[in-house]
Amino acid sequence: MKQTIYNIDPASDTTMLVEREFDATLEWVWQAWTDSELLAEWWAPLPFKAITKTMDFREGGRWHYYMLGPDGSKFWCLLNYLQIENLKWFTAEDAFCDEAGNKNTELPNMHWENIFTATGAGTKVNVIITFASKEDMEKIVSMGFKEGFAMAHNNLDELLKTKKQ
Repeated sequence: MKQTIYNIDPASDTTMLVEREFDATLEWVWQAWTDSELLAEWWAPLPFKAITKTMDFREGGRWHYYMLGPDGSKFWCLLNYLQIENLKWFTAEDAFCDEAGNKNTELPNMHWENIFTATGAGTKVNVIITFASKEDMEKIVSMGFKEGFAMAHNNLDELLKTKKQ
């Protein structure tokens, strides 16, 4: 099984670098990151599920969803898409929010840059996550971000195995 690699950018203590390679074509991996039906199948770390309220994958669009816990709890999130270069990269602002999409100002926001690169063996995804402060990054990490994101990547590996390429 492939590993999700995390590093703190040595030039900045507010940037996390995440890398993962998937055994699938660039087109399939891109679709898995940009289609709400596919995101629902892998984004949340088990036993949570990702439930989309709305998604409009375009510059200026957004993905409003929640993670449904096994006890019925809901953790709402909002991803505002900023820039998109089809099959190459996209940037977005990520925030916790409520059901109406109002940002939760008590939890950190993140800026995501997701870069997709075809390799000889599959597709590498590099995610550059920038925080407003070192403390914001530490708070997200303390909430289990690294473990949860790695679990979600494992879910994506399993999903991609089931898709014809």
